[in-house]
Amino acid sequence: MLLALLLAVDAALQPFVKVDAKAFVLEHARVIDGTGAPPRDNQTLFVVDGKLAAEAPAGALRIDLSGRTVMPGLVGMHDHLFYPMGGAIFGEMAYSFPRLYLAAGVTTIRTAGSIEPYTDLEIKKAIDAGKAPGPRIWISGPYLEGQGSFAVQMHALRGAEDARKFVTFWADQGATSFKAYNTLTRAELGAAIETAHKRGLKVTAHLCSIGFTEAAQLGIDDLEHGLLVDTELFAAKKPDECPNPRAALEDLAKITPADPRIAPLIGELVRRKVAITSTLAVFDAFTEEGFRRALTPAVLDAVSADTRARLLQAHISRNPSMWPALMKLEMAFERAFVQAGGLLIAGCDPTGNGAVLAGYGDWRDVELLVDAGFTPLEALRIHSLNGAVWLGQQDRIGTIADWKDADLVVVNGDPAKNIADIEKVETVFKQGIGYDSRALFESVRGVVGMR
Repeated sequence: MLLALLLAVDAALQPFVKVDAKAFVLEHARVIDGTGAPPRDNQTLFVVDGKLAAEAPAGALRIDLSGRTVMPGLVGMHDHLFYPMGGAIFGEMAYSFPRLYLAAGVTTIRTAGSIEPYTDLEIKKAIDAGKAPGPRIWISGPYLEGQGSFAVQMHALRGAEDARKFVTFWADQGATSFKAYNTLTRAELGAAIETAHKRGLKVTAHLCSIGFTEAAQLGIDDLEHGLLVDTELFAAKKPDECPNPRAALEDLAKITPADPRIAPLIGELVRRKVAITSTLAVFDAFTEEGFRRALTPAVLDAVSADTRARLLQAHISRNPSMWPALMKLEMAFERAFVQAGGLLIAGCDPTGNGAVLAGYGDWRDVELLVDAGFTPLEALRIHSLNGAVWLGQQDRIGTIADWKDADLVVVNGDPAKNIADIEKVETVFKQGIGYDSRALFESVRGVVGMR
């Protein structure tokens, strides 16, 4: 009986905790293990001291999950803690976003670039100490950006040596990866990659001034967003210069997935083991239909009144007509990349026009991967196990297996048959503590855009 006693959950977490037993059994569950294997019905899972186990001792709490599916916690690999506030300014959502990620079943995130790095670090400390609800956080340092950026909140690098010092400083502060951005030079990116790799850290990038092939040759570990931000196919591209993004996108929208330049690019990325981060939700929200789909009643309830008014009044894009073609191209690129053996990971990127929020956007990502042609089980693996592999954490998270962390999502439905059922989250277990999804969502009503 002793093992079923309550854990010492901090008072700040208690309103959100449904299960806090040291040992418990999940019975009669449908299990999607995250490997891509078919679901298994009427399964029993044992959890002891926050880990999945082969068995549980007598007296363990027993939980009937008939009609429910248990799947691994999602691993969001482009899941910022900030949100666009208008005018190219981004605000830290220190209170709301950690709760939204966890409520949606995203138990691990990589921040993929930081606007307020010290805030991110302190949020991580509070969550790790059990003082605040939220996912396990892998902190990315502040953006590696060059001169002439649109983003005033980013430090502008002043050459390769500055890039080395920047990476060294933020690695010392606790950054576990770095993200390069639009306007840095190849020399700056190369110096950053070399310095990060010496520390055993990885570098990803949302590029513009540098093409994907150039970045791969410099040793980049991951490329964000996929083909839609690769400017190397733009005829007017100049070395180390970011072309007009709209002009580059309009040019890209004219090509097809059969363009002869795409297969060699994919081959180069796969050969050099460069991952791609899928962020389909943020692109889909630039289409007329996708924008409407993103702004669900739940999303509109989560944002502040001012943010809601801005979202509903703003035109979603200066040229929304090009986005359906771009979405089809990106989806085809991601399918071809995986078919060629590439590692595709995923995250929601809650930026863009503001229609994509933490957690809600991760659900939409998985659904859009299915729209792209992946099976539901493949899409879930991309957003769980593949992210764990990139982080080097596949022995702890990403799949349901004995002795791994009990990072589990309980949904009322069967996502293997209907991927939209991933939105029916009831309980989220993170390291064996079961959180009430609805209570977490309710706690952030009307605050996104303020905190």
